[in-house]
Formats: sequence, C-alpha cells, structure tokens
Amino acid sequence: MPKRERVMRMSVELPLWRALAGYRVLTMLYAIGLCATAYEHFVRPWVAVAYYAFLAVWTLATLPKVASAASCTRRFLGADLTVALVGILLTPVADSQERIAGGGPTLPSIWTAGAVLAFAIKGGWRWAAVASTAVAAVNLIERGHPARDTVHNVILVWVASIAIGYVVEVARASERTLARALEIEAATRERERLARDIHDSVLQVLAMVKRRGAALGGEAAELGRLAGEQEVALRTLVSGGLVPVSRVSEDASAGAVVRAVEEPDEDGPDGPVDLRTLLAGYACARVSLAEPGAPVPLPPAAAREVAAAVGAALDNVRRHAGEEARAWILVEDEPDEIVVTVRDDGPGIPEGRLAQAEGEGRMGVALSIRGRLRDLGGSAEILSVPGQGTEVELKVPKGAVRARGKKAEQR
Repeated sequence: MPKRERVMRMSVELPLWRALAGYRVLTMLYAIGLCATAYEHFVRPWVAVAYYAFLAVWTLATLPKVASAASCTRRFLGADLTVALVGILLTPVADSQERIAGGGPTLPSIWTAGAVLAFAIKGGWRWAAVASTAVAAVNLIERGHPARDTVHNVILVWVASIAIGYVVEVARASERTLARALEIEAATRERERLARDIHDSVLQVLAMVKRRGAALGGEAAELGRLAGEQEVALRTLVSGGLVPVSRVSEDASAGAVVRAVEEPDEDGPDGPVDLRTLLAGYACARVSLAEPGAPVPLPPAAAREVAAAVGAALDNVRRHAGEEARAWILVEDEPDEIVVTVRDDGPGIPEGRLAQAEGEGRMGVALSIRGRLRDLGGSAEILSVPGQGTEVELKVPKGAVRARGKKAEQR
C-alpha cells in the first residue's frame, strides 16, 4: 500500500532564533571589550567588572533558552530584560558623570537590543513595543535628561524591534497559509489514490451486481437496485471529496505543520463542523448533492439542525411525491450566509395546502423545517408550483449563528 503523507515542519523563526543567539554572544563580547578599553575611566571599576562577569555567565548559560520559541518562556524574557535594565541603571554608579554626559555607552551597551529582540520574535510587535518602552524609560532615567544621542538610540531600538516583531507575525501567518495549501494538496492526492482503488474494485462490483440484478428480475432486481444506490453514494463520496481543515503546530517553535490526512479532526466535539459531511449521507441514486469545493463550517448544533431540516424536506419528498421522485440538494457558501436548497420533480404542493395542514395539527413543515431555521436566526422559504415540483430554500446567516454560539458558551 502506498505511503501516506507524513508530517512536515516548516519554520522561518528558527533562523531568527539562531541569529539572536549569535547576536547575544557577540554583543556581550563587544560590551566587555568596551569596558576593557575604558577601564581607567571608571569611577568604580569593580562594579563594572562584577556586572560583566554576571553578564557573560548569564549570556552563555541561557543560550538554550533562545534556541526556540518553546524554550524562550515569559519568565526568562522578564529576567533577561531585567538584566539589561539593571545594567543601564548601574552605569552612573560605575562610570563617571563626564563620560555619561558626553554620550558614553551604558554597561550592557547594544546587548540590551538582544533582550528586546527576544520579545519581538516570541510575541510579535506588541511585546516588542512593551520591552523597548521599558528600555527607553530606563535610559532616560540613567541620563537624567533626554539627550539627543539617547533619544536617537531609543527611537532606533523601538522602531527596529517593532518592525522585526511585525515581520515575525507576517511570517507566521504565511507559514499557516502554506501549511493549509500543502495539506489540501496532500489530501487531494490521497483522495485520488483512494478513488482509483475503489473504482477498480468496489464500484465495478456494484455496477456488475446492478446490471445482473436488473437482467435476472425478481428479488435479484431489488438487490441490483440497492447495489445501484450504494454505487451512486460511494461514487459521490470519492469524487466530491471532503478535504480536512488544516492544522498548525501547537508548539510555535516547530513552525507550521502538515499532518497525515488520516488524523482525526482537530476541532473536537465542540469545534466547527463541515456541513457537507452531514449532508453527504443523503446522497443516493435519486438524491443528488452539489456542494462547494471548500469546507462549509458551522457550529455543531447549527450544522445538525440544518441537516435535520434537509432530512425533513427529503422525507416530505418521499411521502408526497413518491419513491420514484428525484431530488437535488444545492449547498452555497455565501459571504454572509449559508444557503441550502432542496428541489424535487414531484407534483408540487396545492395552493393553501400548507396552511390547511397546520390548521389540522400537522406541523411537519412548520416545526421540522421552519422552526429549526427560525431557532438559528435564519429562514425557510417553500416555493411550489403544481405540476412543477417543490423548492425549499434554507438560509442561515453566519453572524446570527456566531452570536448564538457565543451566548451558548457564556451559559
């Protein structure tokens, strides 16, 4: 049996984390080098030496923390930023006021930008804005007044970190889009393979049983008819194909994920349901189903109600138009609503018949169809011309369904 699609991982963030790790080491060495070249100018050099010793140990010991988004936790980010801020505040203690007023560097120097960039890569531009604002405030406290070079450096770090955070968010969105595209492609290939296998075996056997049953007559004819219905239903399933909704990695460090197509639906019992999967069961020799090529998601309760309304409409077709009547189901996914139309080629409904049925206490259409759609915030229209069949149009506004779903969750 051919191998199925396996899990593939893609991440544009991994190179960013590697670059950040290298940046932290290089800027740590740069800051220590600045201290060594200006050692004689420090008022309290032992403060600077102690801080740089701690900075070197911290930078090297935390390299695994900046290897991926999963290992770079919020607690680490807070501690890392604290190391940078403390270094800035210790600068007036270790260095002379003349060097500070003359635009001398802070103790961590450009190492501080690495702490801010970690926020940007981990949480996007909003996290970067928070971290860079904290660095800006502490820099102004260290200088005592908003000097021109200080403001320039602060704005540079602020803009650069926010820009990188925004780029990371765009990259993540692109990864998810690519993962969905690759999964749809993988599912399509798998569906085509299954369709070929089924066509070469099951469908041919069902078609042969149908032909032989019709030729033999009697009980064999009934068996042939059932085989024909199953052939149509199976052919509709393998040709229509329900493409599973794409999933992304729960671990941001792993990047976007394309999973094997045989895995279960990730939405679980409370997630959106593809309406097409519920309506596919109604397709048979005398009921044709036309559906969009993409999933039609609805909350589980709403999807079941719509499917039940379609089932009630088909029951009416069999009951009033006869077993030989044909029916067609059309599913349309509009921007603001989902429309499901059930049409048959029966004799139609005489004028006033529905009102008469309600008056007699027979509430099939009123409750099973209109009532269900009314509860969903939608509507059901029944159009019938005697001798030209009946058309039931079910409309479900997407906004109303979402609002009802949120109310249900709050309860």
